[in-house]
Amino acid sequence: MNAPKALNKNSFKPQPVRRSFQDVSYEEAVDRAQKLVPFLSSQAALIEKTTYLPSQVVNAIHETGLFRYQQPKMWGGMEVDFRGFMEIPYILGLGCPSTAWVFANLASHNRQLAQWPLAAQEEIWGENPDALIASGVAYMQGKASQVEGGLTLTGSWGFSSGVDVCEWNMLSCLVKEGDKTVDWCVCLVPRSDYMIIDDWQTMGMLGTGSRTVQCTDIFVPAHRIISMNIHRPGHEFLGFRVHQNPMFKIPTSSVGGNGIAGAMIANARMMYEETVAWIKSKSTSYSGAKMSDIPTLQMKIGMAEGKIDCAYQWLMSNTIEAEMAYKNHIVFDTPTKLKYRRNTAMAMKMANEAVDLLHELLGANGIYEKNNFERRFRDAHASAGHVVFNLDAQFVPFGLVQLGGEFKSPTM
Repeated sequence: MNAPKALNKNSFKPQPVRRSFQDVSYEEAVDRAQKLVPFLSSQAALIEKTTYLPSQVVNAIHETGLFRYQQPKMWGGMEVDFRGFMEIPYILGLGCPSTAWVFANLASHNRQLAQWPLAAQEEIWGENPDALIASGVAYMQGKASQVEGGLTLTGSWGFSSGVDVCEWNMLSCLVKEGDKTVDWCVCLVPRSDYMIIDDWQTMGMLGTGSRTVQCTDIFVPAHRIISMNIHRPGHEFLGFRVHQNPMFKIPTSSVGGNGIAGAMIANARMMYEETVAWIKSKSTSYSGAKMSDIPTLQMKIGMAEGKIDCAYQWLMSNTIEAEMAYKNHIVFDTPTKLKYRRNTAMAMKMANEAVDLLHELLGANGIYEKNNFERRFRDAHASAGHVVFNLDAQFVPFGLVQLGGEFKSPTM
């Protein structure tokens, strides 16, 4: 087997574009997303083939300003209500789930950058408010040491979705003193300081380009570092001294998976819509009976649509609940965060069960590449591997706490 190759880290040269979207309302943002759906649908096969978002797709989203839908107004962003965190990726996912997955990740990083000191925000958004930021979220994959003025960082982070089209990366790490972990941090790292490894050869979600990134002993200045050890006495996100909208304070560790979940519930929704349209047009190959007249098939259609609708309504309700809680100055405790994480995983299980049910009733017709069915099936199963959708990872901590145990996590 050939070793993964490194991509030319300087091959992507974004051109700064200065625009303001401060006056775009929530309703207008939704309308702009809906208008993108036919275009994204027309690009979906190409996006899968290229394994990253082509420039025409990135530029089309930039033109709408949607990448900046939760960027602070101070920097020209829309700063729309948090319910868009799930709704906008869901809408875009009706066109292309891989695009919506990348969008959900990159756009959410604009919301997260509001946590950083203003010096970091100025360095990125002052230069280019349209800058895109990827991430490597696994703390264990990065190791840092304290040095004068910041940290030196080394690591290899997998699943950095959309990294090919990004100028920056948010890389998580454990800060070590010898063998002892003294902090859990996220570092803002420019593209010139990390290498992208061409290892995204997968069964599904190909268009997300969720490649591995690596760096060795790079220096990260203090203003580009935030501690995520939120239980440490005196912990503070300095950016919140300026950005007061409660939307920025909703913890990613609670409903943070609902953005990518929206993208994949849309995948299930389109599997349903396309399957129903196909069945209406077909008779069985052997008896000549209309497929739409078969009672067991009708039952499975009802069950699949019910699962998809339930998943969407449940997670949208949770997203709005989180928004209203923080507007009312309610801060989530650990059991509440675990509850929402459980809900995200369970909702995605239902959505993916619907995809499986629909694929099963299609029979052999579901395996042809000429239809979208097989891609939606592959994408559903590929996305199910994400840790926020993993039932074991999300149910066990919830059950532990409910039964009187203690779940310890410095970043939860």
